[in-house]
Amino acid sequence: MKKQLRSFWCAITGIGSALLTEAHLRFHAVAALFALIFAGICNFSAERFAILSVLIGAVIALELVNTAIEHACNAISREYNAQIKLAKDLAASAVLVMAVAAIAVAALFFLNAEAIGAAARFFSDNPYAAVPLGILAVLSIAFVAFFGRLFNKEK
Repeated sequence: MKKQLRSFWCAITGIGSALLTEAHLRFHAVAALFALIFAGICNFSAERFAILSVLIGAVIALELVNTAIEHACNAISREYNAQIKLAKDLAASAVLVMAVAAIAVAALFFLNAEAIGAAARFFSDNPYAAVPLGILAVLSIAFVAFFGRLFNKEK
């Protein structure tokens, strides 16, 4: 059991390290948070929440794999190498493909009369709900843009 707890802690540490160093991961995390908030506002079904959650997990997991590949390649050589560049580009491409697929599904889920109507009703019934969302949006921009700079002295 101790070994499993240590492995779990290593995984949590890896996510934390990636959040500190990778602005793209911070962006994906913020996008996921807002997608889940608006899914709740739009009264998504359990099935839609499940699909959204799997897509979020896939994008974030691929971003973490991309980061791992970049770090492994950098450990091998910092000098230009066409094969290392290709490996990094392919890993980044995997994230891009999954993110585009997630955006396409999100567009289908959010950009329809039912979801837009549900969001409009929510904000009509709760006009002050926009205030904490606006504050969260500003904090999210700061998180994506500056969080890594607070702790990562290398960049």
